Amino acid sequence: MTDVTSSKSARRPHHWRHDLIELAALFTAVVVADTIAKTVVKGHDGPYLLVFSAIALVATAAFHTWWARRHSHASHAPPTGDTGGLPTTDLPAAAGSERSESGDESAAPAETTLWRMRTTVADTPGSLAALCTVLARLGVDILTLQTHPLGDGTVDEFLLRAPAGLSAQALARETAAAGGRDTWTERADAHDLVDTPTRVLGLATRTALDAAELPLALRQLLGRCTLHSVPAVSLTGRPTGEQAPVEGVLEETVMRLRDPHGGTLIIERPYLPFTPTEFARARALVELDARLGPRVPRSRDVLTLPEGNEITVRRADQRDLAAARAMHDRCSARTLGLRYHGPVGDADRYLDHLLSPRFGRTLAVQTASGRLVALGHLLWDGDETEVALLVEDDWQRRGIGSELLGRLVAMAEETGCDSVYAVTQSSNTGMVAAMRALNLPLDYQIEEGTLVITARLASASRPAARTQQEQPREGTRPAER
Repeated sequence: MTDVTSSKSARRPHHWRHDLIELAALFTAVVVADTIAKTVVKGHDGPYLLVFSAIALVATAAFHTWWARRHSHASHAPPTGDTGGLPTTDLPAAAGSERSESGDESAAPAETTLWRMRTTVADTPGSLAALCTVLARLGVDILTLQTHPLGDGTVDEFLLRAPAGLSAQALARETAAAGGRDTWTERADAHDLVDTPTRVLGLATRTALDAAELPLALRQLLGRCTLHSVPAVSLTGRPTGEQAPVEGVLEETVMRLRDPHGGTLIIERPYLPFTPTEFARARALVELDARLGPRVPRSRDVLTLPEGNEITVRRADQRDLAAARAMHDRCSARTLGLRYHGPVGDADRYLDHLLSPRFGRTLAVQTASGRLVALGHLLWDGDETEVALLVEDDWQRRGIGSELLGRLVAMAEETGCDSVYAVTQSSNTGMVAAMRALNLPLDYQIEEGTLVITARLASASRPAARTQQEQPREGTRPAER
């Protein structure tokens, strides 16, 4: 609309011409008035000339008023056949006509749906314009657009606001008719309205503050994907054979990046191939993590137990390995068995894995003297999340386990997890009671004495699409993940 107004203003005559004409008319009127005044005073026909002048003045004023109104209407009317390069529906007159024809000026806006769409078009002039024309014909509004150049074309990623009645199948069909191929669509929500540079900077900031944020940042950067961290050496000391090159490897739906802590980060997205741009962004986040080194937030919460003892809850990482092993030595065989579901002698080997920020987050509880008495783990298990607790025997039944579990579940909700699960034994009444105390919907699976309790989180109500059904989990030891 602004362009149309500017173009009309450019076609108007220069205002200085009107000013000059009015000034000349005023000067002439003064001269004529002076002449008439002298004639009236000195001549015998003075009264007749005065009446004639009044009539002429009234006629001139009337003609000027009529001419000014006609010129004003002509300058503000929309020119026929010329819309300044814009469709006539973009003009106010056209919008008013549409409202008049509908018969309801207060009609509510049509219901719309947000979609994310990705399609590949030929890298030729006009290919994107043809696609945009089809979307406009469907009444689809393009909110954001990203382009990912490829060797044989360009991948265009859109965030669209479409009429609610337009289905994903119809959108993909019309896109294909406009030259798009390998089209993928998914429902979006308000979180997708954040522009890509802002989102990437936010993920980089979170990664810089907390090493455990890297897996989550990669998931949010790349959409629904599965991330596995494979160490270079297994828990038994044998090489795993997984060591990606420094520059990483991109294989369509699989991305392999060198883990700064050793091993390889494997990212899989079977439903949609990765683009070189996405690969470069993911590699930049991993390089940032490598440069910053080990780091966890330094926040500490001091709590008072019912009996009056004070404890401190804080984040832990591999620098707490010695203190965690000392706690293992003080735990009974039964406590270790309930936690690790296997030979007690293998428990120490799990700790380095569990304390690594690459596999999740760990909360530690220490006494006023600084002794570690409990650990709580939030573990990224592919695209799912596990919670696990270990409380030293002398500190059990004091509410420490429930406190840790509540904090771990809150962390999971903050990261957008739909659910968390705990693998334990059916005889572990303490863990079962702690899960029930969450006041969340729980699912139970029992197989050969192993109990899996899944809690559905409040974040599960967010609109999300999944490409694979969840499979029943088996109770496994941390060493097997």
